[in-house]
Amino acid sequence: MTKPRARDLEVHFEGSPGPLNAITDVNGIEVGYATIIEGQSARTGVTIIHPRGKRDHDPVFAGYFAFNGNGEMTGVAWVEEGGFLEGPIGITNTHSVGVVRDTIIDWQIKQGAIFQRWSCPVVGETADGWLNDMNGFYIKAEHVRAALESAQGGAIAEGNVGGGAGMITYEFKGGTGTSSRKLPNKLGGWMIGALVQANFGRRFQLTVSGVPVGQHLTSDAPITNGENPFKQDDGSLIVILATDAPLLPHQLKRLAKRATLGMARTGSLGGNGSGDLFLAFSTANRGAAGPGSAKSGVVSIEALPNDHMDPLLFASAYATEEAIINAMIAAETMTGRDGVTIKAIPHDELRAVMKQYGR
Repeated sequence: MTKPRARDLEVHFEGSPGPLNAITDVNGIEVGYATIIEGQSARTGVTIIHPRGKRDHDPVFAGYFAFNGNGEMTGVAWVEEGGFLEGPIGITNTHSVGVVRDTIIDWQIKQGAIFQRWSCPVVGETADGWLNDMNGFYIKAEHVRAALESAQGGAIAEGNVGGGAGMITYEFKGGTGTSSRKLPNKLGGWMIGALVQANFGRRFQLTVSGVPVGQHLTSDAPITNGENPFKQDDGSLIVILATDAPLLPHQLKRLAKRATLGMARTGSLGGNGSGDLFLAFSTANRGAAGPGSAKSGVVSIEALPNDHMDPLLFASAYATEEAIINAMIAAETMTGRDGVTIKAIPHDELRAVMKQYGR
């Protein structure tokens, strides 16, 4: 049975989504998951994104932005320096970044897919330690390989799946979410897709389509009891933005920055303990990483001028916002380590609050 999404609950968002309302609306992208729900303490997993699909290893232009850096995203030093993302992206829990990174390298070696003679994979994380025993190291190489190989296009799962399996958002169950925006043809017709791993927020902050939902749905808030503790949250957010628009690395960094606004539109302002790390890439400009023409080594690329970027910047924020809410809507109540239970956001109560505000 297909899980409901925010729009199924008649929640209104800015902009028009693509046909799947997912990052996979950007042609060629494939997403894979491995989800580990075992015993009382394993509530975790790994998410893989292949920018051009698992059998196409042509690098893509990319840009990175850290809104708040209390977290990890490996490989971004080379993204910043070289401007390219040279393989799949992994997302997991904080203490499993190493095994995901190493397994991606091993997979690339066996695929003959390392662009240089070495690999610096991009792997991001958020901490699922409330529901999962991160020190149990449940994620093994075989889980990462399964996510790499099972990745596919089309509609993708949300909520308690992949790296988002054990995550919490605004003190409701959170996890993995996605959304997209299709620009009108007069604005280029470009597609923007977002995939998030949401693990942040305090209940009193939660805002859905401009409505202060968290000030109404105060029950079962395990950290704050629904009250305002007069401090920001300590959770984290990973956002991956993808587009088919021909953008250069510095322009993609500008897109990545707008994920901050999508996060803010759901209520959070970030906090000292929050790892909010964002990456954007473009599937345009195939072959831009070389080797170029045999004679000169020069490659030809296309790029939008900066003054045509506003619709893409706005769409990045809107897609991020909706992906976060979709992660919460799809998530299901979970009990994990030490008997901790995190409730899913109640759909009927959410709709009732939205109606109070005419939304």
